[in-house]
Amino acid sequence: MTNMPPLGSNLRGAVDLSSLVNRAPAGTTPAASSGAPVAGAAAAPSGAVTLPSLVLDGTDANFGELLELSSRVPVIVGLWASWSEPSTQLMVVLEKIVLGFAGKFVLARVDIEANPQLTQAFQAQSVPTVAAVITGQPVQLFNGPLGEEQISEVLGRVLELAAQQGVTGVAEAADADVEPVAAVPEPLPPHHLEAYTAIEAGDYATAQSEYRTALAQNPNDTMAVAGLAQVSLLARLQGKTIDQIRNGAASAPDDLDAQLLVADLDLSGGHIEDAFDRLLGLFPAQPAAGRNTIRERLLELFEVVGQDDPRVPPTRSRLTALLY
Repeated sequence: MTNMPPLGSNLRGAVDLSSLVNRAPAGTTPAASSGAPVAGAAAAPSGAVTLPSLVLDGTDANFGELLELSSRVPVIVGLWASWSEPSTQLMVVLEKIVLGFAGKFVLARVDIEANPQLTQAFQAQSVPTVAAVITGQPVQLFNGPLGEEQISEVLGRVLELAAQQGVTGVAEAADADVEPVAAVPEPLPPHHLEAYTAIEAGDYATAQSEYRTALAQNPNDTMAVAGLAQVSLLARLQGKTIDQIRNGAASAPDDLDAQLLVADLDLSGGHIEDAFDRLLGLFPAQPAAGRNTIRERLLELFEVVGQDDPRVPPTRSRLTALLY
């Protein structure tokens, strides 16, 4: 479920980014795309800061530089994963909106699978998760899909908060005179589009129905298979807190549903191996019905992370060994 707490004056909240401060050598700025530092941050007219791009790849290695940058320009942080269609779509929308603010923000895209420290620091239990950083301090914005108008409203509020903290700088891209070529995502098939619209509204039941309709029309629609698996995961976690899930499993170790939910939570937060290991560990002690439930859940989670994920084949082999 999309969660957007009110923005307040207490920037730090429950998130501590102090461990991520890794000051770069003097004269470096965050790099675009690669996440590596580049030399020559130029002070532009009117106190603007010149960067390679207004859209950067935030990494565990370069985030200390982005924290420093946030003392001059608010940094929007978008946490995403390649296996999550809603998060990849949201990154496209978020990039478009941030660029529309003409340098009042810098966007840092964070791949949770490649950057475990940032994922943990921002407490990203699901993707997409979006936060802001102002003067080195985090502001949780929202998680889950959100419409363009709502995102623009949230960023407007971030600007107000940044102004209160004295952060009113503007970033300029070094190649600003070059007409950018926007990445245009391929249009979604009709039922996929309806499913995504439903996901944005938090209506996971409708999204599941749309994906099932797409599969009924084309059983070989691999995108629908993956989409159904992803939205089913979101539906199971909807309305539940981390503490509720973990405390429920701890108090009922023999409750298979409670244990399955913890595996869902682990996977949604990027702890994929932990999720797989938990389910395989449950398998031997279960009766036939329970084993089949675990097998089906694992096959579904394989679709969520992607069949080409390197952690899937060894887990599949371990499952096969347990089955036979």
